[in-house]
Amino acid sequence: MDCKSSYPSSILGPASTRALSDSIMILAQLSDPHICAPGQRLFARADTAGALADAVARLNGLATPPNLVVVTGDLTEHGTPEEYGQFQRVMAPLAAPYVVLPGNHDRRQAMRDAFPELPAVGPFHYTVEDFPVRLICLDSLIEGSGRGQIGPEQLAWLDRTLKAAPERPTVVALHHPPFSTGIHHVDAVGLDDAEAFGTIVAAHGQVERVIAGHVHRAMQRRWFGTIASTAPSTTHAVDLDLRPGAGAAYIYETPGLQLLHWRPWAGLVGHILPLGRFDGPHRYGK
Repeated sequence: MDCKSSYPSSILGPASTRALSDSIMILAQLSDPHICAPGQRLFARADTAGALADAVARLNGLATPPNLVVVTGDLTEHGTPEEYGQFQRVMAPLAAPYVVLPGNHDRRQAMRDAFPELPAVGPFHYTVEDFPVRLICLDSLIEGSGRGQIGPEQLAWLDRTLKAAPERPTVVALHHPPFSTGIHHVDAVGLDDAEAFGTIVAAHGQVERVIAGHVHRAMQRRWFGTIASTAPSTTHAVDLDLRPGAGAAYIYETPGLQLLHWRPWAGLVGHILPLGRFDGPHRYGK
């Protein structure tokens, strides 16, 4: 059964109404903030709330701010109500509307309590219809497991949803990337039904891109007739160790986010925006 499969426009606010009259769109993807309870730090060292606040400020300060922001999972570290409350407080200054989907560190009931606009039962799959590019969000969470799965019911819903609007450019978002990354410990907690997912995507040419998180790194590849990409985390990165069997490790590289810029005459262009304090911009010749 499809339950509230379209995200309510009222939640998105007036920014969505303005976007309807404009064929250009910027979709921002934040991923894997891993927010802890107030006063706590991830691994006893990382200020994940401060890092997410920097990302919000960066988006608000862009010359062309996003029309919509999607947070592709692992909103919190433990999926507790206190952590979701902290996440919402940090996100509150964001000028653009935002939507969320769960990652393997999230918990559906606590997430549903924090975001009552999400589907009331079952996995959190829904569409955002208010913008030039349609956004389809999928739920790949297996409670209690690091691995991901979309599942046959959600895949059937995805197929029906894509068939309903074959002419609309579409981005599909989920937490677990649907491809092998080459990082051993990440692939060990990958997506179980990636091939079945890809078969559906390949049948629908309007899918401009599939976006995911989970990896804490920016990656991209050709995948079932479209492009699949991941966004970096707003906090720490997974160490890029491509040796077979390499152990899990993280590193404090420059965090970032992904921006997708849609123009109907040029298609969808992806940008990775690093997060930090940088010198500039400066006009050339000065």
